[in-house]
Amino acid sequence: MTHAIPSHYDRLGGEPAIRRLTERFYAHMDALPEAYGIRKLHAEDLAGSQQKLFEFLSGWTGGPQLFVERRGQPMLRRRHMGFPIDSSARDQWMLCMRLALDEVVSDVSLREDLYTALLKLADHMRNQHDPAQSPF
Repeated sequence: MTHAIPSHYDRLGGEPAIRRLTERFYAHMDALPEAYGIRKLHAEDLAGSQQKLFEFLSGWTGGPQLFVERRGQPMLRRRHMGFPIDSSARDQWMLCMRLALDEVVSDVSLREDLYTALLKLADHMRNQHDPAQSPF
């Protein structure tokens, strides 16, 4: 008898956990001075962005494909081309996500798996070259 491996969505705790994760993520983005660069790329009201991230993460973690059902294929890089995303923006986004994951995901192994996967995704989103480093 084989047992199905639970999805990340199920391991997280389903919809309530994904909602809490996105709420905490945007709360950090809204509050942290270190996230000002990415915060200013968003609308004043973060509710729409929060809902889209919730829908995306739901499907991305193996739960209901809410984003696809409501908005079509994610094509995240293309959808974000209008926003300047460099390494600094990626790192600001990941700081907020790291804090949210730390607060919401008690399973250390799952938290690290999600962080690693999200870092790859965030790095893929970069569409701006980083300023050249000065040799001085």
